[in-house]
Amino acid sequence: MNPSQIRVGLGYDIHPLVSGRPCILGGVNIPSSVGPDGHSDADVVLHAVADAILGAAGLRDIGHYFPNNDVAIKGLDSALIVKKAVAEAKANGGWQVGNVDVVIIGERPKVMAHVDAMKARIAEIIGITSTQVGIKATTNEGMDSIGQGKALAVQAICFVFKG
Repeated sequence: MNPSQIRVGLGYDIHPLVSGRPCILGGVNIPSSVGPDGHSDADVVLHAVADAILGAAGLRDIGHYFPNNDVAIKGLDSALIVKKAVAEAKANGGWQVGNVDVVIIGERPKVMAHVDAMKARIAEIIGITSTQVGIKATTNEGMDSIGQGKALAVQAICFVFKG
């Protein structure tokens, strides 16, 4: 494959965890006493995935498309953010997602029992198969706000190619 026909993008997001907020990760509602806080549904996984897609296509970050001070998008389903990223990548260069790989970093909630559901939902949103989605989880070994269970961070990488 010609190197000008492939790219890789990196996405990162972090949200504080608060009581009484739904915990939606990778488009899946995870049972938890805490959830990520944010302007949209605060799905930190999908935000990182969207930024990885946009970055791979050489586009601006999700804040450009979905500013966190826009009251019209308060509580927005983050699946729409990822779908917009996929559409923008396709419209601006003909980029298609080859795969995404995600690392969820946090002490809570425990997510490994929900990995298959998250993979299936992310694949559905992007329009790829679940075998093209990788998800891993790790902790911060008690260090900083993530390690103390006060925040959840996600790193995502995305491979795109010209179709």
